[in-house]
Amino acid sequence: MKRVRLKPDATHMKTSIFDKHRDTLEHHETMMGTARGRLAVALDLLTDSLALVGQHGVYCRSERFPGQPRMDIALVLEQLDDAKQLVQSAMEELRSPRP
Repeated sequence: MKRVRLKPDATHMKTSIFDKHRDTLEHHETMMGTARGRLAVALDLLTDSLALVGQHGVYCRSERFPGQPRMDIALVLEQLDDAKQLVQSAMEELRSPRP
């Protein structure tokens, strides 16, 4: 999937999520249906966010626990990972046939 990195600015912050990710949403919604397509894009955004925060964690190390990211970075990573797991489970639930 083609990912575009945009610099946040005042215009970008006011843009609708559906406008910012229109091409990706259209592609995934066509392949998977509306709900699963949107969840797939959300999952990609969460994965990208995990990578960005993880990169930040490389430079922001804990003084109390050498080799570990700072506590705030670790908590953000944990929350993003939890959200990613919930999205994945929702996608699986939507994929399974209903009785």
